[in-house]
Amino acid sequence: MDDTDGKKTLGLRGGSRSGQVKQSFSHGRTKNVVVETKRKRVVVPKPGAAKSGGAGGGRAGGDPSRRPAGISDSEMERRLKALQAAKLREADETRQREEDERQREAERQRRRDEAEAKEREQREIEEAARRKAEEEERKKREEEDAAKKKAAAAERAASAPAKPAPSAGPEETRGPAKTSSPRKVDREREGGADRPNRGKTSPGKGDRRSGKLTVSQALTGGEGGRQRSLAAMKRKQERMRQKAMGGADKHEKVVRDVQVPETILVQELANRMAERSADVVKSLMQMGMMVTQNQPIDADTAELIVEEFGHKVVRVSDADVEQVIDSVEDKAEDLKPRPPVITIMGHVDHGKTSLLDAIRNAKVVAGEAGGITQHIGAYQVKTDSGAVLSFLDTPGHAAFTSMRARGAQVTDIVVLVVAADDSVMPQTIEAINHAKAAGVPMIVAINKCDKPAADAQRVRTELLQHEVVVEAMSGEVQDVEVSAKTGQGLDTLLEAIALQAEILELKANPERAAMGAVIEAQLDVGRGPVATVLVQNGTLKQGDIFVVGEQWGKVRALVNDKGERVQSAGPSVPVEVLGLNGTPEAGDVLNVVDTEAQAREIAEYREHAAKDKRAAAGAATTLDQLLAKAKEDANVAELPILMKADVQGSAEAIVQAMEKIGNDEVRVRVLHAGVGAITETDVGLAEASGAPIIGFNVRANAPARNAANQKGVEIRYYSVIYDLVDDVKAAASGLLSNEIRENFIGYAQIKEVFKVSGVGKVAGCLVTEGVARRSAGVRLLRDDVVVHEGTLKTLKRFKDEVAEVQSGQECGMAFENYDDIRAGDVIEIFERQEVVRTLT
Repeated sequence: MDDTDGKKTLGLRGGSRSGQVKQSFSHGRTKNVVVETKRKRVVVPKPGAAKSGGAGGGRAGGDPSRRPAGISDSEMERRLKALQAAKLREADETRQREEDERQREAERQRRRDEAEAKEREQREIEEAARRKAEEEERKKREEEDAAKKKAAAAERAASAPAKPAPSAGPEETRGPAKTSSPRKVDREREGGADRPNRGKTSPGKGDRRSGKLTVSQALTGGEGGRQRSLAAMKRKQERMRQKAMGGADKHEKVVRDVQVPETILVQELANRMAERSADVVKSLMQMGMMVTQNQPIDADTAELIVEEFGHKVVRVSDADVEQVIDSVEDKAEDLKPRPPVITIMGHVDHGKTSLLDAIRNAKVVAGEAGGITQHIGAYQVKTDSGAVLSFLDTPGHAAFTSMRARGAQVTDIVVLVVAADDSVMPQTIEAINHAKAAGVPMIVAINKCDKPAADAQRVRTELLQHEVVVEAMSGEVQDVEVSAKTGQGLDTLLEAIALQAEILELKANPERAAMGAVIEAQLDVGRGPVATVLVQNGTLKQGDIFVVGEQWGKVRALVNDKGERVQSAGPSVPVEVLGLNGTPEAGDVLNVVDTEAQAREIAEYREHAAKDKRAAAGAATTLDQLLAKAKEDANVAELPILMKADVQGSAEAIVQAMEKIGNDEVRVRVLHAGVGAITETDVGLAEASGAPIIGFNVRANAPARNAANQKGVEIRYYSVIYDLVDDVKAAASGLLSNEIRENFIGYAQIKEVFKVSGVGKVAGCLVTEGVARRSAGVRLLRDDVVVHEGTLKTLKRFKDEVAEVQSGQECGMAFENYDDIRAGDVIEIFERQEVVRTLT
């Protein structure tokens, strides 16, 4: 304790930095005790009087004179303890702050070290990349210098060919420079500071090295140009790291299975290989094909390209689109019995449709023109025993051969109808051949047994000539004598059909996607394209998406043979299908697919294939063939016609009948054959072609009739195919030129030749055979060789001009514009006759 100016200060020990306790005295009076620490200041009121202060400021139970007045010992001790606890807390806080500060400093140092290491690694990568770029630049520069030297030497040699070539210098004899090691390059850089800088210099500096490339410069783009993205910088850094560590940037080749169709675009092929289009075009150009990426190439060329790029080729065809059609074999447990399909076949007017009418108790024949079936009818009949039978009625005319063939292809049993009074006819034989070709069993129905002239035994005997042996003749083919008019034998016929169907054990799977055959197709004015389909397998339901031939559609409605709408049609059920986008061909197969896109794709492929096939069939491949075809067409007269029919089958049959009309001089050409009413478009085509329009069971609409009247286009309507074929045949016969026939009427022999003034040479002849006429044509034969053909200028008997000279008489003949006649020549006399020709 010391005293300054009457003031005394008491210092508390135990912590040099913790605080101080000061006590001031003035004139024997004690002031307040002030305790100061680093964080707070404590004022102790009314301290006890104290003469002197130690380091501890007194202790409990001390002399009252050593502490402030008015403070008890216990209070003083309490205060001192509180002061000591504050000092200890302050010391702990100080130590904690120092420890936290040391940890933060260590973390900052660690981050600085990591940043420096990363920057150092980045500098090393950039330095390695820069060294490699400089090395490549040096090699490139050396190659350019060598090329320039070679070019200069070549120019000097060309300019002075007589002078000997100068010897190569040491720089040229050494050949291309070898790649230097990185250390050698570094030494060259360090030692070549004074050399002139030949490479690319940095902006504003002569030295190639312009300092380190920092991250900020790389990200900002250096001179303020276009900035690269962060992802691009990362990719660049990765490439540089790979180059610095492993040399070249190598990626593992991905080998792909590339599907190659018949034709493919170059760009599409590149996409399938995951290669650049430019590389594919370059490879094609190296092969000698100057193509662009939008041009197609064939499958063989595409296969070479795919193999060159190291991929595998998978050859596919456009026909693979049809693989979506379900062709899986049905399991035995899924098959269920189905009704048989019976086709009625035979010669025309043998009573096929009438027999079916009697079975169905209907009057279908009343709706047929002339009592002749013009198209295939499909019906379903339920017998008295409960059996369900599906019948197909085919036409019997010779023109409907293809329709009968379709009926035989989709049938299970063929019922051959033969008239007892007419026996076996040409279409009967044809139906037998169709049934044998289809490999289906046959039942012979001998119809019209009620007629007086009926002879069933004769029918059985004539069938033997065509290898059809009926049961009555100890054969295997069932035969039944029936009469569609009286109903005789119908029950027996149905029993025979049921027995044959039971033997066949016909089954189908009704749960799978439907498949059927188009029996007939037509274009209805109110309903659009309509197809009569016989379902062969599965169940056709309303709403199904299907493809049939070159057409596709969605089932909008199903109509059975009675005109009733149904929701579904199972196996062996004939129905009319509405909802097609076009009229299919009769005989096309209907298949149900999953999606509309598949149906459209299959239909487009089939349409394209059919178009190519038609074009290939009528195309001339060489110039000689083209000229021969043009010459042939020039010598053949054509009768062009346009034909519209009610159903597709009739149109097909008529076209086939038209193609058979004609010979080497004239033929019938069907410009267009369609289904539906005659429209104004048909009239326009007929006017441009100069052809008549033939309508078979169809009529022209009002605009077409008006246009035909204005343009003078002839429209003919037919309902019976006999009349149509006969009229077209007669019209084609009118194009035939008349046939010129020669009739030899006589021979004369020249005995002597006379010269007559004003006439010329005259032959004195003897008619040896026939007669000689003045108006006839003559030929002069010398040694049985024709030397002249022409007409007579004069024919005289003695001095008179006569019309004819009989055999055995002499006469004088002179030829028109011909005088080279000799004795011993023979004159052949003939007449020409024109005969009108017709087509058979």
